[in-house]
Formats: sequence, structure tokens, C-alpha cells
Amino acid sequence: MDQAAEPRWITLGHPSYVWRYGQDRRLALIQRYAPLENRWILDVGCGIGTYVRKFRDFSEHVFGIDVEHERVAEGARSLPHLLVGEAEVLPFKDETFDVILLNEVIEHVRDDAQTVADALRVLRPGGRLIIYAPNRLYLFETHGIYLGRRYVFRLIPLINWLPDIVRRRFCPHVRAYTTRDIRRLLEGQPAKIIHHGYVYPGFDNIVARHHTAGRVLRSICYALERTPLQCFGLSHFVVVERVPARSTKLAGPSSYR
Repeated sequence: MDQAAEPRWITLGHPSYVWRYGQDRRLALIQRYAPLENRWILDVGCGIGTYVRKFRDFSEHVFGIDVEHERVAEGARSLPHLLVGEAEVLPFKDETFDVILLNEVIEHVRDDAQTVADALRVLRPGGRLIIYAPNRLYLFETHGIYLGRRYVFRLIPLINWLPDIVRRRFCPHVRAYTTRDIRRLLEGQPAKIIHHGYVYPGFDNIVARHHTAGRVLRSICYALERTPLQCFGLSHFVVVERVPARSTKLAGPSSYR
């Protein structure tokens, strides 16, 4: 496939379209580190607003932003406060939100460091930035690969364990992160890491097809999250707290508050 003419979902990924066990579990982890009741919440890369809808069970001050017009339009049929925009230049004033979610987003954006920086800009001091991002040590690449110009969407083992220069040949469309990569994104930012762990998949499709085997697999992998083997999980789970800064960056276009 010619990468210049590729479907946008290859580079932008698929957002959460339905709410299942995996999403419920991620929400529970968010709640463990970030109060949601009556908070100002922003979901960056919201897709059709699946997490926005769930966050509205806790607060009416929930916003979502996504670069894909079609996804935002679909979500906006039943949800307020969904906007089209880029993660690198958020259309909000400084220190607007208490909680910001980047759920499997930074691997797809043009500039991941700028995305994190602008999220921190619009986060209040003491607020929490939640990041889920692909783990370089996970056994499989879940976003497909390129074989020359041909895109292949399958679970491909060990691609992410290859050296950077080799991995980029197979995966020019998506990033995966080491612990060092995550920490580099936060260098020089008014932030401190409250928690850095890993999550294994929800295995929802496997459980739906093979209920007992899927639940056993799920239990084993979730037990691994409490051991050093958590480092081989599907995604990083990072909770970042915004700390006061002596100076703030220039704000982007302001739409709210």
C-alpha cells in the first residue's frame, strides 16, 4: 500500500467504540489516582466520545477533542463539548482542567512531546494527566506493520524488540515506548510522576469466544501486573501531576473559561 494514500485509521488508530471490561478496568485505574466527581475533565483523542460519555457519570464538565472530523461528528450527535482539533495545540486556556486523559494517543500524534506539554499547559497545578501508551516490551505489535509498501494488520510478535532503525521500517506509522522514552517526554515540564505501571490487555474478544480460557488468561496476566513481569504488559500506565511553575507557556486559542 502506498503510505501517502493509506487510510487515516492506520496512522490515527482506532478509538474505543464500545464499552467493555477492558475499558472498565482502565477507568477504575484512573479513579484510583484522579478524583473525577465534579471535576473539569478533558479526553484528548476522544474519538466518538466513549470515555467522555462515561466520565459524564461523574461530572458535567467533560470535554473531548479529536483530529478526525467524522468521529467527532458521530459523537456530537449525543454528547456536548466535543471539538475537532490537534493534540499539540489545544483550544483551551491555561490551567483549565483537573484531569486530562491521553488514552493510547501519543503514539499517533505528529509531536508526542508537544502533545504532553500542551496537556500540562491546560492542566491546573495539582491536576492529573493520565497516559496510556504502547509498551515497547510487549510481545506483539498491535497496530500492524508495513512489508515494503504493503500494510498488514495482524498481531506481529517481537517487532517492538528490534532496534529502532529496524522497527521504524516495519512501523513508520506508530510509536512504542520504553520507560526511558516516557520519562524523556516529561523532562523540563512542570510535572512529577505519581505512578508508572503497566497494564495487560482486557482480552475481551477472547473472553467472548472462549469464556473460560479467556478469563483464565486474563487472571494470569493481571496477576503478573503485581510482579516484575508487569514490564511486559500491553501499555504503560502513567499518572502525572502538574506542579506549579514560575512561568507559563503561551496559551493557544481559547474557547472555554
